[in-house]
Amino acid sequence: MTKREAVIVGVADLPLKDGKVLAPMSVLQAQALVARDALKDAGIAMHEVDGLLTAGMWGVPGPGQLPTVTLSEYLGITPRFVDGTNIGGSAFEAHVAHAATAIEAGRCEVALITYGSLQKSEMSRNLAGRPAVLTMQYETPWGMPTPVGGYAMAAKRHMHEYGTTSENLAEIAVATRKWAALNPAATMREPLSIEDVLQSTMISDPLHLLDICLVTDGGGALVMTTAEHAKALGCKPVFVRGYGESHTHWTIAAMPDLARLTSAEVAGREAFAMAGIRHDAIDVVEVYDSFTITVLLTLEALGFCKRGEGGAFVANQRIAPGGVFPLNTNGGGLSYAHPGMYGIFLLIEAVRQLRGECGPRQIQDAVTALVHGTGGTLSSGATCILSTR
Repeated sequence: MTKREAVIVGVADLPLKDGKVLAPMSVLQAQALVARDALKDAGIAMHEVDGLLTAGMWGVPGPGQLPTVTLSEYLGITPRFVDGTNIGGSAFEAHVAHAATAIEAGRCEVALITYGSLQKSEMSRNLAGRPAVLTMQYETPWGMPTPVGGYAMAAKRHMHEYGTTSENLAEIAVATRKWAALNPAATMREPLSIEDVLQSTMISDPLHLLDICLVTDGGGALVMTTAEHAKALGCKPVFVRGYGESHTHWTIAAMPDLARLTSAEVAGREAFAMAGIRHDAIDVVEVYDSFTITVLLTLEALGFCKRGEGGAFVANQRIAPGGVFPLNTNGGGLSYAHPGMYGIFLLIEAVRQLRGECGPRQIQDAVTALVHGTGGTLSSGATCILSTR
């Protein structure tokens, strides 16, 4: 029996202006638009979609939320494989893994992964109101800002244990802005210096305003199918070579180690083992940057540097354009866009890099990319390793 290989064949994201959608629309419309464009990119018709995966903070509130059911009705499709897994910003890396296993097992032929959010237009971002359940009862009643307060605690602990500095974190924000300057679609493209970051408003010590991701609208979609189908379509496939996922806690009070991102360690280890490659085989890296500390912790957890050495690793603009470690090449959640759950945009940028479609920010001869999403308050992690061969 010939092995069915899962590949990504289409991607799309929603154009924005000043962080908002170009015209009034619903979250369902946003997802329909990017679904249409991703399918067009792949050369596949909507009626061929028989796998649907989505997640987001939308739809009917509470446990009755049925996102895949709602979206499939809106799109007019009848999928035979669905997945509404929501583990925060890493959900879409997990969706790629789940779609890959479904495609390889013959449970669907064409999988569509979507996300949409209008949080900026609707001014709807409000995670401070999380119910006081489980260990959240130790956080919500006392007014700790969520989620920034939890990330600030992790940053403070990392500084205490390893001597990490605010300047180290600022290096990440500055490098990401340099990538954004090369991306016409990025929300923030103005020059940024380390001093600018350090002088920006302190939001939750030690995190300044410019250590924190944007608040924007956004929508993204990916289309996956078999390598055989991709060949028939005549498109350039991006293979899913390895993946892993994990989560450790819901609230920061329950995080096993504030200075260690265990979920990323587990997910990354699984992905590298499945792909059968080493770190030096990765040409471009896209990791979740909800906050600058998220990047630092993730690089350490994935094994690109040792624990406590993240600050030195990103020093001297090593991760900026022209540096030896290309990271978050579209401008990331810090400067490109951040609609609330950013993980799908990491995947879209990685696919475009591997297909050579990124213009002045293109990484020359990129063959292999690592993508890692983070969800919750450093709660979940999911890693995908993608390759053109």
